[in-house]
Amino acid sequence: MDAKQLMESAVRILDSKKARDIRVIRVGRLTILGEYFVIAAGGSSTQVKMLADELEYQLEQKGERPHNVEGYKSENWIVLDYSDVIVHIFNEETREFYKLEQLWADGEQVDVSGLVKE
Repeated sequence: MDAKQLMESAVRILDSKKARDIRVIRVGRLTILGEYFVIAAGGSSTQVKMLADELEYQLEQKGERPHNVEGYKSENWIVLDYSDVIVHIFNEETREFYKLEQLWADGEQVDVSGLVKE
């Protein structure tokens, strides 16, 4: 699966489990960290963990495993690193505190409206 397909799969999986305010920033021309940042929120620490678990499970079914997972014990911000696609799942308070969308504002905002159900 290429980076765009992986990003689109991640967005669809998160949306199917009711993640909130899913955003994608293309950061490949700004950093060597990856091509896409997928940013989403859960309404509670339980939902943040569930979103990370479900994303990891469904992507593993497609042959994709994260190279690294951080923050799983905190349940406030879990990062799943799929090399070219970095998925950040926050609780809403932590997301507001870190403001990744502002931090990476020079990146290209990717329109995901066709991938999510409104």
